[in-house]
Amino acid sequence: MHLTDAQKTKVAQWIADGIKLSEIQSRLGSEYDIRLTYMEARMLVDDLKLLPKDPEEPATPATADASEHAYDETAHVAEAPGALPGQVTVTSDTLARPGAMASGRVTFSDGQQAAWYLDQFSGQLGMVPPSPGYKPPQEDIRQFQVLLDKELMRLGL
Repeated sequence: MHLTDAQKTKVAQWIADGIKLSEIQSRLGSEYDIRLTYMEARMLVDDLKLLPKDPEEPATPATADASEHAYDETAHVAEAPGALPGQVTVTSDTLARPGAMASGRVTFSDGQQAAWYLDQFSGQLGMVPPSPGYKPPQEDIRQFQVLLDKELMRLGL
């Protein structure tokens, strides 16, 4: 893929403006009729020696020693609108579990917690229940799906 100097400058400006990689991919298609896969867009930014900005998040205190855990569960908590104690909440890990592109925990309305992850190769959702055979309430599953979708969008996935 070959970009003109003007197009390279435009991509650099978008990165400087904090535009996400997926949006750059879309803009290249709509403004220049250059169609790239997400991976090609990542390689383009890397080839141009550009570093996308990470979205700023409020600082959270670390609750676990990094040497004890390979991932941090304190990154972000998503709750259903108007969530009350006993409602579904979803957290995402700052550093995903090994083999996952994203991971975290979900707390269901009955107080049970499960680990969730998106497999980095298949993109499929996996869940580690708190005990064998555990099934959350059906309404909790719907709320979990909505909250997880919002969380993955926030993470840019």
